Amino acid sequence: MPQAQANGLTLEYETFGRRSAPAILLVMGLGAQLTLWPDRFCQALADAGYYVVRYDNRDIGLSSKIDAAGKPKLLRAGLAYTFGLPVKAGYTLDDMARDAIGLLDALKIARAHVIGASMGGMIAQILAAKYPQRVNALVSVMSSSGNRRLPGPSWNIKLRMVNRPKRHDRETLVQHSIRIWQLIGSPAYPLSQQEMRTRLEQSHLRSSYPQGLARQTLAILASGSRLGLLAAIRAPTLILHGAADRLVPVAAAHDLARHIDGARLEIIPGMGHDFPEPLIPQLSGTILRHFSMAERSRLNASHESESLVIEAKAA
Repeated sequence: MPQAQANGLTLEYETFGRRSAPAILLVMGLGAQLTLWPDRFCQALADAGYYVVRYDNRDIGLSSKIDAAGKPKLLRAGLAYTFGLPVKAGYTLDDMARDAIGLLDALKIARAHVIGASMGGMIAQILAAKYPQRVNALVSVMSSSGNRRLPGPSWNIKLRMVNRPKRHDRETLVQHSIRIWQLIGSPAYPLSQQEMRTRLEQSHLRSSYPQGLARQTLAILASGSRLGLLAAIRAPTLILHGAADRLVPVAAAHDLARHIDGARLEIIPGMGHDFPEPLIPQLSGTILRHFSMAERSRLNASHESESLVIEAKAA
């Protein structure tokens, strides 16, 4: 796969579709490699006439590792966050948003539709709010505003996410990942044990870097709430969330919809914190309709602006 220099880092990325087509940037979530965006999903967007870019965030996959940030102390950071104390981190979600802008710059993409999943949705919210000239439309999937009043995952899930195995051999890490995905995946669309194992083994063979996941967790905690930022989002926004999401409960989706002006909300029955294969046609179709509406709205606004200029000159 190709690599790009962005924001002082090397980012691994992959593309689908024609380079000359309108761009879609896919921003993945916590500890997740670009391969977690299903190929079928990416291809559906490309087949609809888009240039799709997915990439490994910093500290994950084949992108630059931020070893200088040191070994994270997640339990200490979690306690600090719980009691409203500052959390120290080697980087924040704003830094990761600048990575995304750097990648667009490297690929000479002036504007893009942005789809962010989970932590990627948080990064996408920052992109839409702070870099409005680069974002045509926003899709936030199974994500959150960071509002401290929102319900979170159960303690069982929290502890499973924080307590990494002491052994780092492949089988131990794969088993640990299987247990997590069994907890947070879509209950209406469960993967068989063998399907889950095959996917996770492939992911671990590509890259395994638990320190990066831990540092990304610190970045989320250190970045805090985005409630004050969401009001600045003007890009047409679609919020997608699984009704059965046990990692980011569905209340987070309703919270986002309340704080992003004009946002459309769609709750998907039976979906958890993943992209089940049977739901890909529904997800891609909903997103493509959103982009189409956003493009028509932008075109109409452009025509209205041109008409006003002509009328003003005539007057």
